[in-house]
Amino acid sequence: MCGISGFFSKTSSTFNNAILKMNSAIFHRGPDSNNFWQDKNSGIVFGHQRLSIIDLSTKGNQPMVSNSGRFIITYNGEIYNHLEIRKDLKKINSNIKWKSNTDTETLLEALEFWGIVKTLNKIDGMFAFGIWDKKTRNLILARDRIGEKPLYFGWQGKGDNKVFIFGSELKALKAHPEFNGEIYRDAIALQLRHNSIPDPYSIYKDIYKLLPGHYLQLKEDDLKRNLLPTPKPYWSLTKSAIYGNSNQLTLSEADIQKDLEKYIKNSVKKQMISDAPIGAFLSGGIDSSTIVALMQSQSNHPIRTFTIGFSENDFNEAKYAKKIAKHLGTNHTELYVSSKAAMDVIPKLPTIYDEPFSDSSQIPTFLLSQLAKPHVKVALSGDGADELFCGYDRYISTNNRSKKLNLIPLSLRKILAYGIKSISPNNWIGYKMHKGANALEAETLSNLYYILCSQWQDPTKTVINSKEPSTLLTNLKPELKGLNSQQEMMVLDFITYLPNDILVKLDRATMASSLETRVPFLDHKLIEYVWTIPHSLKLKKGDGKWILKQILNQYVPKNLTERPKMGFGVPLGSWLRGPLRDWAENLLNEKRLMQEGYFNPKLIRDKWSEHLSNKKNWEHALWNVLMFQAWIDANN
Repeated sequence: MCGISGFFSKTSSTFNNAILKMNSAIFHRGPDSNNFWQDKNSGIVFGHQRLSIIDLSTKGNQPMVSNSGRFIITYNGEIYNHLEIRKDLKKINSNIKWKSNTDTETLLEALEFWGIVKTLNKIDGMFAFGIWDKKTRNLILARDRIGEKPLYFGWQGKGDNKVFIFGSELKALKAHPEFNGEIYRDAIALQLRHNSIPDPYSIYKDIYKLLPGHYLQLKEDDLKRNLLPTPKPYWSLTKSAIYGNSNQLTLSEADIQKDLEKYIKNSVKKQMISDAPIGAFLSGGIDSSTIVALMQSQSNHPIRTFTIGFSENDFNEAKYAKKIAKHLGTNHTELYVSSKAAMDVIPKLPTIYDEPFSDSSQIPTFLLSQLAKPHVKVALSGDGADELFCGYDRYISTNNRSKKLNLIPLSLRKILAYGIKSISPNNWIGYKMHKGANALEAETLSNLYYILCSQWQDPTKTVINSKEPSTLLTNLKPELKGLNSQQEMMVLDFITYLPNDILVKLDRATMASSLETRVPFLDHKLIEYVWTIPHSLKLKKGDGKWILKQILNQYVPKNLTERPKMGFGVPLGSWLRGPLRDWAENLLNEKRLMQEGYFNPKLIRDKWSEHLSNKKNWEHALWNVLMFQAWIDANN
């Protein structure tokens, strides 16, 4: 795992200085080595920070030039099937002489023989990379199918000094002397709604995120004329889901379960390949326990597992993780974190997440990464299973809720919602109650899902002079033919919530600790197979992830895993009324809000007052605002 950066410029006076600054800004993503490559005649400069995982020698350093000299790459990621690709390439050209054992070199040689589109369709992994093709004089950017690895890009500067810049994190782009850094107000509204800023937008004007499963090709003329072509897709989760749903397996439950286990096991096996120490995050839930169980079943020594716990029972799964680790025989490390230790992370968040990000589970995720880093360099995670196997409660409840809601007049539902919201909950269940109250106000099933995905129901009233750009949940929503409402929600979460929230949280928290994470449930072949499994085997008798649980039950007793789903969060509500009150008050000061001019002070102050008085629980809505305010402080 690494950090990449690069730019195109018509002037070469700042080449070396600019790329060194960009590299330095993302040092944490790859502290093992740093290098750059430049071609002043073409105006292209690539930077790279390496976290060495495969072939730890200097032969794996980047940017790397292909054997023919045609392609130059700066690459972040892992290609899990690169050895198979090497075998295929050897059949095509028996004269290939490999200089290293890296997947980077494999990727370069694949490009030589197959070109960008065919190569992207052949490789299996997580990645983001930039390529300069000396022959066609094209700059190519590409991102993995699901969006595990980030990639920002855009034009900045003015006149002859205008540059095209790209990188793993905004930190790298901001380090370039021509970076403008104009805040995009509309993105703030999106962040207030979704906890994060969804693809393709960023917090800055004219800076974008490359969509998962897409590549961007800039020809020499595009670069000279400061143009930005439309990115092109090479893989689609939506299409895979629709195709799979229309081509359902007709095998027996037992056979499907057996085949699914093989798919997951194979994905885990591929992602255990590493020349550096490897382990896994273990929360004690279904998803991480499955990954750990299949890891341990394929290892001849105890694998390393890591868990953090909290003294607050509503937020603590560590005791369950410990029992599962003991049963599986892993080398387990746990750490119980005090509220103070967790809160000490908060000042670091605006730097770790270099655009506003407000999923509060960012705190325990960073603490978990810090716990694992001294022991391993790679950690496997169980993320993605909820979206794949119908695991979230809202998938199960939305249909029934919608039918029941339609029996009650909308006017009456709004009165009921007001009554529920007047209750002041301080726990996970209470938060769910408030979400349910918002749902009472939904007019359609689609509207109900959108409400459940929203922290602020009308953020444009809060963010001054803003409007919400189109997203995959609004005007850009894909057509989902043949899918039922639960499947629709699963797809929408997979293309929005997963890449923009969960994977962002995971990438930034772990890379801030110089730790690589891998997510076996996001293997694209596994995903495509799972969508051919009948929905009735994912959701059975109201039990989500049913077929996944049957696999886990072969390795771990049911009594260790069967319990209500628990959020991986922190007690924000009580913290904001107690030890974080002064910090929050400073960020939400009315005079300050007026001077900055981003938020409507009255709306913010009203929610803050209601929260402090215990009249209502606005912890998540306020956290969105607080994370933006903290980000402004750290980035100005």
